[in-house]
Amino acid sequence: MPESLEHWQPAKRPHKGIIEGRYIRLEKLDPKRHGEDLWLAFEGPQGDPKLWDYMGYGPFGERGVFEQWLNNNATSLDPYFYTVIDLATGQAQGILSLMSIVPEHGRIEIGHVTFGAPMQRSPKSTEAVYLLAKESFALGNRRLEWKCDNGNARSKRTAVRLGYTYEGVFRQHMVIKGKNRDTTWYSIISTEWPSIAQGFEKWLALDNQPKSGQIKTLEECRALTD
Repeated sequence: MPESLEHWQPAKRPHKGIIEGRYIRLEKLDPKRHGEDLWLAFEGPQGDPKLWDYMGYGPFGERGVFEQWLNNNATSLDPYFYTVIDLATGQAQGILSLMSIVPEHGRIEIGHVTFGAPMQRSPKSTEAVYLLAKESFALGNRRLEWKCDNGNARSKRTAVRLGYTYEGVFRQHMVIKGKNRDTTWYSIISTEWPSIAQGFEKWLALDNQPKSGQIKTLEECRALTD
């Protein structure tokens, strides 16, 4: 029989201004405090030229246009944007959001993931997604989504690595920058999250320095919880 949801209550909306981690801290996006760092992280000399390839916006050739984009994001409630602060340096190095927020069905998505070069392929990027996933289920959601352009191999690999389940492709789903976008869907549901969370927590507890015999991947850590 289907699970009874007779006593289930709608999820809460995102409301936390600060979420603390080991490597990073998530803060509600504030263009006045975070704008300079984010401009350097995204558009500075060390910026990743491929960062905007699959986004519906960017790159930003003018600082004023970038600041307007940040201001619009900061006032939005859906998506609800966070800035990623590197605890070691105090610098803002990326943003991401909770979006497609449907409390009455307990559904939410992590999206607009935009990490500057210092965050990419580091524990900071993994922890940022983990902290928002943890917050999503703490708010009472039953389903956490991840969607990306079907051509975005990097995002698709990330979804699988982080424990999301592939659900399929929505063909001709959107038009982005004058091009067709087929959208790939992934999800984590509430019954899967405890095991996935344990894998994250074991991995983040490591010092992530090369040592002989040390477990290094999320997949290996999750295997210990199965």
